[in-house]
Amino acid sequence: MTLKEKAAACLPMNGTHVNLTDPIVTEILASLGYDYLWVDMEHTALSCEQVYHHLLAARSCGTPVVVRVPADDLTVTKRILEMGVDGIVFPMVKNAEHAKKLLDYTLYPPYGNRGCGPKGAVRYGLASEPEYYGPGHLNMCRFVQIELRSAAEDAEAIAALPYLDGVVLGMHDLSGSIGRLGDIFCEENLALANRAIAALKKAGKTVGVSTFSVDPEVLSRYHSMGINMISAGADYDYVLRVGKSTLATLNQVRGEEA
Repeated sequence: MTLKEKAAACLPMNGTHVNLTDPIVTEILASLGYDYLWVDMEHTALSCEQVYHHLLAARSCGTPVVVRVPADDLTVTKRILEMGVDGIVFPMVKNAEHAKKLLDYTLYPPYGNRGCGPKGAVRYGLASEPEYYGPGHLNMCRFVQIELRSAAEDAEAIAALPYLDGVVLGMHDLSGSIGRLGDIFCEENLALANRAIAALKKAGKTVGVSTFSVDPEVLSRYHSMGINMISAGADYDYVLRVGKSTLATLNQVRGEEA
C-alpha cells in the first residue's frame, strides 16, 4: 500500500525523524522498514538541495518521505512540492482558515492556487504533466500540525477540510500555547489533544503525533489515545545515545583492566 492509502485507511504507521544533513543517514534508516521518514526543515539547517538528496536516498530503498516545511514559507513549499515528495507537513497552523490557505499552496487550480512548475514530481517530463495537474498531484499526503490552542479549538473545522489527509499533534508546542511548555500530559493539554483526535476520527482521517521520545511508556500512551501515525526518535539522538553508551562501556572496560 502507498502512504496515501495507509493514511486514508487510518492504518498504524511508524516513522522516524531525519534532521542531519548527510543522506547516508536516510539511506540507513530507510532500509529498516519504517512506513515513512519525516525530514524536518522547520527546526534544522537543511536546505532544499539537502532535502532532495535525502529524498533520493529514501527512494533507493523504497521508503516514502514526508517533509515538514518551515512555517508559512511559500517559496520553500513550492520547491519541496516540485521534488515529488510523498507527503508534506505544515507546522504551527492557527485555525481552519490558515490550514486551508496552506493546503491551497499544494493544489493546482481549480482545487487551489499552486503555481505551475513540476519537475521531479513528473520525472522531468517522463510522466504526463496534464495528468499530474489533475488527479496525479492529489496522490501526495497533506498534513497540518495542531500545535496551538487555537488550532485544537478549531479541530472540527480543520478535520472537515477537503484534501487534508490528517493532522499531526505537536504536544510540546501545544503545551507552550497554554503556558505549560513541556508539561505535555497535563490535564489541559490532553483535553486539547483529545478534542483534536475525536474530530479527526469522526471525519475518518489520520491522527499523528511527532515526538523525539523513544520511551515505550510514552509511545504506548500515544497509541492508547487513538493516534495511528507515530513519528518517534531522531537520527541525531540515535548517534548521541549509542555514542555515550559506547564511551561508558569503554571506560568501564578500561577501569576493569586497571
